[in-house]
Amino acid sequence: MSNLISASEAVKLLGRPDTVFADVRFVLGEPEAGYAAYVRGHLPGAVFFDLNRDLSGPKEAHGGGHPLPPVGEFARKLGEAGIGEGTEVVVYDDQGGSIASRLWWMLKFVGHERVRLLEEGFSGWREAGYPVTEELPRPKTRTFVANVDESLVATMEDVKAGLGREDRVLIDSRVHRRYTGEDTTKYAKAGHIPRAINRYWEEGSPGGVFQGADVQKVRFRDIPIEREIVVYCGAGVTACPNVLALTEAGYRNVKLYVGSWSDWISYEENPIARGKVE
Repeated sequence: MSNLISASEAVKLLGRPDTVFADVRFVLGEPEAGYAAYVRGHLPGAVFFDLNRDLSGPKEAHGGGHPLPPVGEFARKLGEAGIGEGTEVVVYDDQGGSIASRLWWMLKFVGHERVRLLEEGFSGWREAGYPVTEELPRPKTRTFVANVDESLVATMEDVKAGLGREDRVLIDSRVHRRYTGEDTTKYAKAGHIPRAINRYWEEGSPGGVFQGADVQKVRFRDIPIEREIVVYCGAGVTACPNVLALTEAGYRNVKLYVGSWSDWISYEENPIARGKVE
């Protein structure tokens, strides 16, 4: 089954008791904007997940800007949102899938396979004339049992130990000027992890519409399908659309470095490269 769903397909799932729509809109730098937009209008029955409060844990000295929350806490919130075993989940945002794909990945991480991303996002749904409501849902609480898949995660130690491996590809998902180190405004240190290649996440969702397998295969055509791939970004969020894109393109050994660049540079001894990949 594809990890994506079109608005024309998703509209047929509205009102089904075995389906939960999850609104994950979030604006970086404006943490309350996503929920405010949700209150003004969302897909009928959609529950809301906040990137900071629901999809991230507390920041510490290491771990990056958006570390994962405790698994038990996340499982409880999923259950409260009406998500349990067998529930079909459709996630969406209005940011080209950059935030919703974090929830997509986290659901995969805790063992929930039935999750898809709405290709067109909220704006595409509304522009197509599909229903939008201000009514807040009252989901039936379910029990969500997490079955964590650690194979989907790469730690800082994993990344560091694999820097010289020829069978691993490290992908930096940030905009090119941050990858090269030309942009020094976002983080205390600029550049990228040595030997990482750059694939800006937004190239997979031009105009805010997440593209299917054919487009994603072209984006990653220089990467052998059998390679292990580790994906990172600034803080473990916008790497997720690249993880989804790679999965959709047929890659089966894809890991997320959750801490990403913000975690990597929190260790003084970690090497940093600038410019294009050597």
